[in-house]
Amino acid sequence: MVLALDAPGERLYTIASRGYEASGVGSEIPIGVGVIGVAAVQRTPIRINHMSSDYAYGRAIRETAERGGMGSVLETLIPFPGLADSRSQLAVPIVAGGKLHGVLYVESPEDFRFRYDDEDALVALAAQLGMAMQALEQAADSDEPPPAGAPRIPPSGGVPAIVRHYGADGSVFIGDDYLIKGVAGCIFRKLLSDYAREQRTEFTNRELRLDASIRLPDIADNLEARLILLERRLAERCEFLRIEKTGRGRFRLRVNRPFKLVDVPA
Repeated sequence: MVLALDAPGERLYTIASRGYEASGVGSEIPIGVGVIGVAAVQRTPIRINHMSSDYAYGRAIRETAERGGMGSVLETLIPFPGLADSRSQLAVPIVAGGKLHGVLYVESPEDFRFRYDDEDALVALAAQLGMAMQALEQAADSDEPPPAGAPRIPPSGGVPAIVRHYGADGSVFIGDDYLIKGVAGCIFRKLLSDYAREQRTEFTNRELRLDASIRLPDIADNLEARLILLERRLAERCEFLRIEKTGRGRFRLRVNRPFKLVDVPA
């Protein structure tokens, strides 16, 4: 799986995975927790070839939340896609330009699955990922305004889906199903609000950066990574809303069912 570092540098969140029953896109790991978190802090590969189920990330995070009296937040925790019987783990930091961008992580139910050659291969791959992620952050956003075009006619028929946005943490629920939170949730709320008010479907990264309501961090906001995360969460969890990239710094919101946006104040 590939995890990106959030702007404050406190957590890593999954943006892609392969080989698991559920993708776990959007799941989070605190910096310094487990093999992944330590690799991020130390900025060095961590390889362990014999582990017990005590290192299962999903269970550890839930137990930590429950012990801390934070059981109410569990409904917004996306399950981490880690193996329940993980025996070998290898975490490699993704670094470019002297900056940590995330962690590349692999695991196996076999003992001694990963050798030095595997570590060298992942270090090379992580270097390529780091350059790509750095290029995304440094790429200039499109200066062109979104095309005016003809206003999109809202889809008709059927009962509108209820989309709730919570101002306290930016979390978004579609019906009773949790979708996303934080910066990505605030981005999603802006897109839906503009669509509901103006039937807008075309947007640019530049306008998102300039919108104070989204609360993007001042440093390394990882906007591209957040949009990728939102795009993949929608593809997995919602049948009638999609985000499609249409050019450099440009994307489109596709709506195939009526919805009602409900803002729940902090």
